[in-house]
Formats: sequence, C-alpha cells, structure tokens
Amino acid sequence: MARREREHDLPRLWHVVLNVAGPEVPPPELRRGLERLAEDHPFLLTSRYAPDHAEIRYWEEARTLHDAAALALRLWGEHRRTAQLPAWEIVGLEVISRETYHQRLAEGYGPPPAVPIGVHPY
Repeated sequence: MARREREHDLPRLWHVVLNVAGPEVPPPELRRGLERLAEDHPFLLTSRYAPDHAEIRYWEEARTLHDAAALALRLWGEHRRTAQLPAWEIVGLEVISRETYHQRLAEGYGPPPAVPIGVHPY
C-alpha cells in the first residue's frame, strides 16, 4: 500500500460548528445540559446559548469529512437524554479540516477561536 493511501485512511481532526434551535427553555437549564454534554464529549471547545438556540464548537476525529459530518449530526440526538438537552433540531452544520480552519484564521477570515473555552450565553 502506498504511503499516501495509508495516510488517507488515518483519522484526521475536523473543526465542527453545530447550530441547534427550538422552543425557548430556561437558560440555567440549558446551560446545565450543555455543561453535561461537554463532560460527555471530550473534544468540546465551547458552547454559546440563548433561550431558543445554541452553537457548539468542537474538534471531531474522523477519517473523512463525510464521517465527521455524520458524527456531528448524531451528537445532539445521542446525548439529548443523558445530558438533558431540549428536543431541538439541528439548523446548521459546518465541518472543515484542521488545515482549512488554521488557514482561515491566518488570513483573517472566519470567526476567531472560541475564547474562553466553556459554556457561555450569547
């Protein structure tokens, strides 16, 4: 097997921005759910929230963008019960390679890295 083919089969890091929205919930309840999600998902960087929507940024390890997107699309639903998250729908998803993420930052495009890390209101 050629070296390039082996490298293609290795997992890579993908930067994910997942947006969810739905009926309003009390902000303290939502914050606690997002904090539990962060405990369950070790690569979670930051979450921002309002009573009717939230944005979650994190790194996903996957072989391809397709795999990373599939994992991202399952994140909210799979952790909804254990983290006690609202039954919101996914309304946005961005998945980009680590290289693209850093290139955007270097060129001054895209949002800066989420600082501080954690769960914060908008």
